[in-house]
Amino acid sequence: MLHAPMAGVYGSRPSTSAALPLSSSSHSSSYRFIYILTLLPLALALFAFSLQWRGGLNDPSEISRLAGDDSRLPGNSPTHSHSFASVSSLDCSDPLRRSSFPSFPYRSDWKYRVLHAHPKICITTSTSAGLDQILPWLFYHQVIGVSDFFLFVEGKAASPNVSAVLSNIPGVKLVFRTKELEEKQSKSRIWNETWLSSFFFKPCNYELFVKQSLNMEMGIVMAREAHMDWIIHLDTDELLHPAGAGEYSLRRLLADVEKDVDTVIFPNYESAIEREDITDPFTEVSMFKKNYDHVIKETYFGLYREATRGNPNYFLTYGNGKSAARVQEHLRPNGAHRWHNYMKTPKEVKFEEAAVLHFTYTKFSDLTSRRDRCGCKPTKEDVKRCFMLEFDRLAFIIASTATEEEMHSWYKDRVVWTDKDTNLKLMRKGLLTRIYAPMVIIQGLRESNVFSDAISAVGKSSSHIPSASVSHNIQHNMSVLQSRLTQSNDATARRLLMVGAFEELAVPPLSPPSLENIKLQ
Repeated sequence: MLHAPMAGVYGSRPSTSAALPLSSSSHSSSYRFIYILTLLPLALALFAFSLQWRGGLNDPSEISRLAGDDSRLPGNSPTHSHSFASVSSLDCSDPLRRSSFPSFPYRSDWKYRVLHAHPKICITTSTSAGLDQILPWLFYHQVIGVSDFFLFVEGKAASPNVSAVLSNIPGVKLVFRTKELEEKQSKSRIWNETWLSSFFFKPCNYELFVKQSLNMEMGIVMAREAHMDWIIHLDTDELLHPAGAGEYSLRRLLADVEKDVDTVIFPNYESAIEREDITDPFTEVSMFKKNYDHVIKETYFGLYREATRGNPNYFLTYGNGKSAARVQEHLRPNGAHRWHNYMKTPKEVKFEEAAVLHFTYTKFSDLTSRRDRCGCKPTKEDVKRCFMLEFDRLAFIIASTATEEEMHSWYKDRVVWTDKDTNLKLMRKGLLTRIYAPMVIIQGLRESNVFSDAISAVGKSSSHIPSASVSHNIQHNMSVLQSRLTQSNDATARRLLMVGAFEELAVPPLSPPSLENIKLQ
C-alpha cells in the first residue's frame, strides 16, 4: 500500500488510484511558487534598505566611473571648494539662495563660453557706459547662453582703460565710433530707403535711434561672419529673462523655437524701484511692471489709473520689448526694437513667458545724465524734437528747470513705489511681479570675483592677454555658477503668441496701450 503511490508517480503509466496523490503534489508546487513570490520582494526590499543604511556605493572610484571619468559634483573637489563657497554665501533671506539650486555633475574642464553649443547667440549694442554697468550685463548674458557680443562703443566705453578690459573678454568684439566708421555708415543703403527716413536729421533720441539701426546693420554682417544662429539688439540697461525653459537658459529657449519662425519678441517688463537711493540696479531691483501682453486685459485697464500714478502711461518709457532674429540672407534692422527682411515678410511670434527686463530711471542720477546728453530747450514744443516718449520729455524739463529738492520730490512721487499696500495689491492682481534670478546670478558673479578678475587680467599682462591663472579662475567661477542654475525639471512648453501684420516701417519705442487707445476703438 505504501509503494503504490510511488509506483503511480514514477511509473510510465500512472494508475487511476494515483490521481489523488498527484493532485496533492500539484497543490504543494503551487504553495512553493506563492512562497517564492512572497519572499522575493521582501528580499529585494531588505537589500535596498541595506544599501541605504550603508550609504550606497561609497567607493569614490565607482562614483567617478558612474558619473564619468572627469565629472564631479560642484564643491566636492578640494580645488573648487573655495570658489563654490563664495558663490553660495548669499543672504539666507534670499528666496533663491544656494539650497534652491540643485547640484548636478559638470565637467571640470567646462568653459563658460561653449564654442560648439547650438544655437549660437550674439548680442549687439551701442553703449557709452562704464565697466560698472557693462561687466554685470555682459557676464550675466554669458551665463544664460550668449556666446558673442558686438559692442559699438563711444564715450566712457571707448576709453583706453574700459576698452582694454572689454576687448580682453572671450567672445567680445569692440567697434569704435571713428571717422572711418561714420564714413562707412554714411554710405549705407539705409539712407536711400524710406523705412527709417522719418527719424533722420533729428537730435537726441532720434539720432540715437538711427545710430543704433546703422550699428545693427553692421552687426548682422559680423554675426554672419561668426556663423551665429540668432542675433539680438539689447541696451546695457536691459537683461533678458528666459522664463519658460526647463533651465534658466536663453540657448535652451531659442533652440525650441520652430524652424520656420524668423523673429521672436521678448515683451518687456519695466523696473519698479522701491527706494530712491538705488546705486546698483541689477542687484537691488526685484519688482517689475508686467507687460500688457502678459496680464489680464480687464485687470490692466481696471487698475490703469492706479498703476500709472499720475504719469502719462502705465510704463514710464517704451512697452514694445526687443526681439531676436535668425541670422539669414537679406536680414535687416527695423529700428532698435525689431528686425525685418528685404526679400520676405518674416514670420514673427511672441514669447508668453520670457521677457526683457528694462531697468529705466532706476537711479536719481538718470534724470541729470539724460539731460546732459541732450541740448534741446526745456519747452514742451522743443522736447518733441528730441524725445519720442512723453515721460522722457517731462523728465527732461524737470531736470532742466527744477531745483535739486524739487527734482527729488518729483522723482519720488513719479518713479519710486513707496506705497507698500498699493504694491501688494497690484502684485496680487498680477500687474506687478518679483523676479530674483538675474539679481542672484549677478550677485554670485560679483562674489566669485568674476568682475574683478576680468579687470585685473589686463593689468597682469602688457599685451592685454589674461594670465592663465586669472583666465582659469574666471572660467571656473562661471562654470560653477552655471552648474547651479541647471534645473532638473523637464522643459515646459514655450507657448507663443502670434503677431499680426508686420510693419515695414521702423518700429520706434512705443508706450503700452492706454485708456485713450480703448476710447478711440
